[in-house]
Amino acid sequence: MQTRLKSGISKKKLAFTSTTVDYLDVEPPSFSIASALTPWVTAMEDEFSALHRQGTWSLVPHDNSQNIVGCKWVYKLLNQPQFESFLPWLLTILGLSDNLTSAMPSYHGFLKEDVYMAQPQGFIDPLRPHHVCKLHKSLYGLKQAPRAWFERFTTQLETLGFHASTADPSLFTFKANHDTLYLLLYVDDIIITGTSPSLITNLIHQLQTTFELKDLGPLHYFLGLQLHYHSTGFSVHQTKYASDLLHRFAMTDCKPSSTPYSSTSRLTKDQGTPLVDPTSFRSLVGALQYLTFTRPDLSFAVNQVCQFMHSPTDTHLIAAKRILRYVKGSLLSGLLFQPGSLNLQAYADADWAGDPIDRRSTSGYVVFLGSTPITWVSKKQCTVSRSSTEAEYRSLASATAEVFWIRMVLKDLGIFLPNPPILWCDNLSALALASNPVFHARTKHIEVDYHFIREKVVRRDVVVKFISTTDQLADILTKCLPSPSFHRLRANLLHPFRPP
Repeated sequence: MQTRLKSGISKKKLAFTSTTVDYLDVEPPSFSIASALTPWVTAMEDEFSALHRQGTWSLVPHDNSQNIVGCKWVYKLLNQPQFESFLPWLLTILGLSDNLTSAMPSYHGFLKEDVYMAQPQGFIDPLRPHHVCKLHKSLYGLKQAPRAWFERFTTQLETLGFHASTADPSLFTFKANHDTLYLLLYVDDIIITGTSPSLITNLIHQLQTTFELKDLGPLHYFLGLQLHYHSTGFSVHQTKYASDLLHRFAMTDCKPSSTPYSSTSRLTKDQGTPLVDPTSFRSLVGALQYLTFTRPDLSFAVNQVCQFMHSPTDTHLIAAKRILRYVKGSLLSGLLFQPGSLNLQAYADADWAGDPIDRRSTSGYVVFLGSTPITWVSKKQCTVSRSSTEAEYRSLASATAEVFWIRMVLKDLGIFLPNPPILWCDNLSALALASNPVFHARTKHIEVDYHFIREKVVRRDVVVKFISTTDQLADILTKCLPSPSFHRLRANLLHPFRPP
């Protein structure tokens, strides 16, 4: 027998090979690694100094009556348009997840309870090494932190003359003479816009007197969403997030798919062999859910694989990876926002009894402001519908509720619609039920939805119109479509773009 050794072929033993990781390009997993790298050391020192400036804690003697929580450093790279910045977090260890993201330094609300924490690793006071930190302000990881921070920040905004939106408590508006400012808060990530650049600058300076704020300049990257500006408007997409997702699941070089699902088969719970470890599947599906923020074309496919999180099989994993293969072939896709009309319209559809397991229907709707989709849903209905009319009517009710919530948001922004919203439906029976006050036993069990839509139609708050199934854009959110139909509808939702 001719062996590799006799042929002069040598092969490294993988058990004895080593690789070197550059932790300036990736996030170090521990303090011991980060403490050997100057940029991370500088970042930790800056964070520690900021905590001291804000009076986050004071050192007190330790006694047995205190319940001491631990803490650790967690490291994240912030992705900015032209550079990467190093951000360490000091997290209290309370059995909570460390997978947190932020685009700005952490802010801290005041604590009402007594909380004691061990001194952070690498920054133990040499004169008082056995003291503990009595927290005066919240840190990431404390269960009180989100509420404490939100209360403190909103109180400060109210003193500056801002008012919280009735539709979205994290949206604040300020009006002075003919100028308006808008502030959107997501944990400690903030977007500020308005009609007056000087007012925006003044607001930032006022907030910086109270909080440790870092001005990142014009909005380009926010919580995984990227913005590209051009002469006719701007595009919102998640190209970097999608690329990172492909890399994370080793599918960067995979073969692209033309659709995110198979149009000839439907997933069921008994297909395939159960996965020994479903962690990877659940992680992938959760990441895909976040990708639907700017990709309505993924909503139905992601909705399908989400239904098997409790006991996934290899078939379900293949289906989830097919979504990734579709993402690979459509990376440069996003939402295009351009100046235009302020007409609000929604497309509502349902796939009656489409689920072969429980025969529940799938609702889908997409809402447009002008020519741009701004919200969409693909969701299995909570109960079995006894007719296609009932299934479509429930979807119509959900779309109506969403339209009126959006109208409330627009009203808080000072935007008033010139015309009543239009709801497009491809089921004539559902339209007749919405427009005709006839009530009989076959529709009695959907009385709540019936009265809700009827009231809006009678008051002319909304107009319900018929649209052919061919032109029903919400069809892409309710069922598996063949490739030609899928791409025809997709072209009305997403736009390709060229990166700068």
